[in-house]
Amino acid sequence: MDMKSILSGTAHRSVNKRTAERRSVALPARLTWKDQRGTTRFASVVTRNVSDYGVYVECRSVVSIPLFRLVQFQIEPDVREADHVPDLLRQGRILSAVYRVSPPRPSGVPQGLALRLMVDPRRRAAVPEIEASRATA
Repeated sequence: MDMKSILSGTAHRSVNKRTAERRSVALPARLTWKDQRGTTRFASVVTRNVSDYGVYVECRSVVSIPLFRLVQFQIEPDVREADHVPDLLRQGRILSAVYRVSPPRPSGVPQGLALRLMVDPRRRAAVPEIEASRATA
């Protein structure tokens, strides 16, 4: 690939390597975690997108959560049963790990956190089996 194609934007773009589809949502939620002293902390957030294994949330106020901190994530109870809420998020608290922290921007974009949902590995292994059974039925 030459420099001219890179600069002009005609270079090959990377293929989406996600294992699960990401869906845009706007759902109120809350995070609960313990800080380094063991004090329980809470934050109100807005869920912006969700996949089978992760969510991205925007914080209404700036919070200090380090990378890889375990947090409890849950959708607010009053919207949990709405039709557009993914089934995965209806179960209540979901143990999650913080794997990216985006600071707030002067343009008004709030602080964001990417969370990896700690879902049961058996669930992940069951997905290809279900797909294979559908293909043969």
